[in-house]
Amino acid sequence: MDPIEAFPEQSARTGRFTFGLPRAFTLTDTHVLFLRTRGPEDRASCLWSLDLSDGREQLLVAPERLGDDEQLPEAERVRRERSRERTSGVVAYSTDRAARQIVFAAQGALYHLELGAEPRQVPTAGPVVDPRIDPTGRRVAYVTGRELRVVDLADGNDLLVAEDKDPEVGWGLPEHVAAESMGRTRGHWWPPDGTRLLAARVDLNPVQRWWIADPANPDRPPREIAYPAAGTPNADVTLHAFDLAGRSVEVRWDRTTYEYLAAVRWDAHGPLLAVQSRDQQTVLMLAADPETGETRVLHEQHDPAWVELVHGSPARTESGRLVHTEDDAETRHLALDGVPVTPDGLQVRSILDVSGEAVLFEANDEPTECHLWLYDERGLRQLSSGAGSHSGSVAANALLLTSNTESGQQFVVRRDGQPERVIEALNAVPVVTPRITWLRAGELELRTALLLPSWHRPGDDPLPVLMSPYGGPAMQLARRTSSGAFATAQWFAESGFAVVIADGRGTPGRGPAWEKTVHLDSLTAPLEDQVTALHAAAEQSGALDLSRVAMRGWSYGGLLAAAAVLLRPDVFHAAVAGAAPADQRLYDTHWRERFLGHPDEHPDVYDRLSLTTYAADLRRPLLLVHGLADDNVLVAHTLRLSAALLAAGRPHQVLPLPAATHMPTDQTTAAALLRYELTFLSTHVL
Repeated sequence: MDPIEAFPEQSARTGRFTFGLPRAFTLTDTHVLFLRTRGPEDRASCLWSLDLSDGREQLLVAPERLGDDEQLPEAERVRRERSRERTSGVVAYSTDRAARQIVFAAQGALYHLELGAEPRQVPTAGPVVDPRIDPTGRRVAYVTGRELRVVDLADGNDLLVAEDKDPEVGWGLPEHVAAESMGRTRGHWWPPDGTRLLAARVDLNPVQRWWIADPANPDRPPREIAYPAAGTPNADVTLHAFDLAGRSVEVRWDRTTYEYLAAVRWDAHGPLLAVQSRDQQTVLMLAADPETGETRVLHEQHDPAWVELVHGSPARTESGRLVHTEDDAETRHLALDGVPVTPDGLQVRSILDVSGEAVLFEANDEPTECHLWLYDERGLRQLSSGAGSHSGSVAANALLLTSNTESGQQFVVRRDGQPERVIEALNAVPVVTPRITWLRAGELELRTALLLPSWHRPGDDPLPVLMSPYGGPAMQLARRTSSGAFATAQWFAESGFAVVIADGRGTPGRGPAWEKTVHLDSLTAPLEDQVTALHAAAEQSGALDLSRVAMRGWSYGGLLAAAAVLLRPDVFHAAVAGAAPADQRLYDTHWRERFLGHPDEHPDVYDRLSLTTYAADLRRPLLLVHGLADDNVLVAHTLRLSAALLAAGRPHQVLPLPAATHMPTDQTTAAALLRYELTFLSTHVL
């Protein structure tokens, strides 16, 4: 089949080329556990083990033995949607310290697997969500309904740890803003000896209620969600320590000032947490006493814009030194006890592991790359090399290096004096091959990828342009990696476009000042940077027709695309905006207030950055796309923008996606949507 014709279905069938990629690694000095589907078009995730002695992979758990994913508990369905999970089957697991005792949930049932044996179902009090085995391998904590329970793997005793008679109160799971915006995806934690438990209590009574209906199936009742929109009350979250003998104590801090529980862990020194103020300008790192609930401040961070929450921070070394990040204007440093230990220009992206006195972390000095670094008593050293995005883990003398480069993805275990062991990637190769020219645009040297058709030759007629950014603070696209985004961009290029992907101000990887350019104005600089990248690509390539320019994007990229035709119709001539957060007051507290402040204090900012304000200015073709079941960026965003455009007499198109959440995963819908976008863009700019 012609590659242009075949690509949309291939992309949809393969989960945008992610099915078959190994992930969720647990490394020991003898074996590696990981998740992977069994092929490039298989969406059923399995649990595997790689034996480091001989390099053989073993399938430990196949999901067809376990039942039907349609039986998922509602809380588990929400967890998977929040994590943008594309697969079914075994999508998460937990291990003891030696990674020989493994637990996981499937279809609401709890399973226990001891390496070398078959998985067995463990009886529980109800459908299981987020099971976590204790580090010694004796007990499993899990959530069922709104209860937190612990089951003993030896005798089956199932202990109720925490419950509440109030149906709006739950235990052991993160609230919406923690999971969606803070990066805290769990709500209960074991200590190293497995004798106690730390758990979050989430009271949803203060949170407003919204309802998501399924208009395509009017026989189904609307789904109620507790959604804390900007300026409205958050859930009331507290933290409690349990001794598993019936005694508990609340961990206390000034929750009036610091209402966000941003990070929690329990190490050999006791509970460690980070709490953040509502305005996000201050973070306290606290040590807690699990006997009394008292806390003491270990470190305080303050920033006039916001304090960035970094994955893995805070942590502690074996000797008790506090591991965290510390910002100056241009660099996010790794710091120990408040003292930076990494050089200027090296941007710390996440803290992966702290073992003994060694800290494993990701960082970059070139924003199109990311590397694996280690800091220990011997100093700082880079563990990865070559252009791309590299991560990994360490255990004893073993290093697992995961590398995503323009030529593909590799997963290799290295040990001193031993042969390398490779974990096989089974993902599909796109039927179109990205042909990327890397550029640096303008005085800011915006990292920019230009993709031209394979059939285009120097001297050919200039091509219509398709800008395809994300452009916001959540992620970068212009990275030297292989990705579904680049494959999709090349498909549009083969269809007749010059495609430009640029990361502007506000995107990660270029330091705190760069990220915080968008404080109180998350639209002006990013849109200006797209214009700069467009003109630089045209000048440097000589292949772009600036009289025919379109933009497509999703989520923040959708906002940017719609803003392009509303605010800069002199530059952009058509746009496709998917799941665009068009009304800034409709997005959640933690994410939106981080960049725009509280709407009661900055109402003009919210008005200025909501696209409905500019509805009457539309002069260019605009296609709005939105999943009707989206509970992250609700379809109300698109409906309100469409209503404002209609009231202003501005023609536009709206494409609703029945049953789709924030990203459409149905294969038929995903493939048809790509074709619909191409038809729309071709009609107006090709």
